Amino acid sequence: MGLGAMRTRTLTRRIVRAMQFGAQVSSSGGIDTAIDRIEAIGGDCAQIFTQSPRMWRPTAHKPQAIERFKARRAEAEIGSVACHALYLCNLAAMDETYDRSIAAMCATVDVANAIEADAVVFHVGSHRGAGLDAGLELIVPALEQILARASGNTWLAMENTAGAGDTIGRSIAELASLLDALGRHPRLGICLDSCHLYASGYDVTDPAVVAALVDEVADTIGLERLRALHVNDSATPLGSNRDRHANMLEGEMGEALGAFLSHPAFQGLPAYLEGAGAGQGADEAELAKVRGIHGRWTTTKRTRGSRAKASK
Repeated sequence: MGLGAMRTRTLTRRIVRAMQFGAQVSSSGGIDTAIDRIEAIGGDCAQIFTQSPRMWRPTAHKPQAIERFKARRAEAEIGSVACHALYLCNLAAMDETYDRSIAAMCATVDVANAIEADAVVFHVGSHRGAGLDAGLELIVPALEQILARASGNTWLAMENTAGAGDTIGRSIAELASLLDALGRHPRLGICLDSCHLYASGYDVTDPAVVAALVDEVADTIGLERLRALHVNDSATPLGSNRDRHANMLEGEMGEALGAFLSHPAFQGLPAYLEGAGAGQGADEAELAKVRGIHGRWTTTKRTRGSRAKASK
């Protein structure tokens, strides 16, 4: 039995901790308004963009808004907070995008530090046909600069991709290779996106596949580096390599997304819904649906466990 399998078996014996369910929310009108929005829809955690996700120009946040963000977060009892880096960023680009990406991510980390966010979630980028090794030659020095700016409780979390084109991070093995190339930096972790996993060929509707996925993460990356989940249904089939989100219970995974949500290793983590459109977020109804899926699957597991013990 591998180390990951032993860790997973230990996790299944623990009391299930409450999973945090939240969403991508807008910070339009001031970064502090994101807390008002997540509280309004009943979220436990929040993911935000610190600037427009499709523009390079950073937003200058007022000190009063940053202080109100922290005060409102405590008042509303919002758990984890993640900042999502720009979609434009590509740390493997061999043109002017490279320097822009580093500057944009440094700016995002600076804001994340200021608001005491738990993570900056980011897509590593695309090697554009040059190959992973060539990409790493650019990614490593870029991330070293960016990681040096992180402070407090803020981590950087690499997000797995759907595997389209030459994107980097399409598998756990690829994420692990990035971590190793950075000397397993103490602030570098991962964020797992359910839609991206499904699109890249991991059938996370199958409990056995989810268990193997968790073991792989434990063995190659470390479960302590899993900092967040993106919970999205997929509008495209298994292995499609297409990043197309669907609303809860309306995509290819549907109710079976519970196999992913209910794994013991994921309990207690922040689970952010991003909605059917990239960066759109989710509303109260979507949060209710994902909580329902999670509740039905975890209740079923506990019931099965109790019946198994009673039959012995």
